[in-house]
Amino acid sequence: MAKRKLIELAHARSGDKGDTSNIGLIARKPEYYPILVREVTAERVKQHFAGVCLGKVERFEVPNLGALNFLLHEALDGGGTLALKADPQGKTYSTALLRMEIDVDQV
Repeated sequence: MAKRKLIELAHARSGDKGDTSNIGLIARKPEYYPILVREVTAERVKQHFAGVCLGKVERFEVPNLGALNFLLHEALDGGGTLALKADPQGKTYSTALLRMEIDVDQV
């Protein structure tokens, strides 16, 4: 097993719905999807966003797209029109997630 950053295995997009950040994580190759399912759990994402995501993290599997979707509740200081954060819509959260390191067999 080796440590790899998610950016080597996936790409991502993020946005918002009120105070919830929505991050889609998409495998770069079909064979990477099972690795993402195994390693990128809601608990690991919650830990990765410690101090940013104050609520729960939900994960949804989208196998036909080779993707995972995460909802980070209470992560945007109230959302776009209320927050004083530099990124009140969570557009950079996808980039932040791609920096997470996971354990991977040879890819």
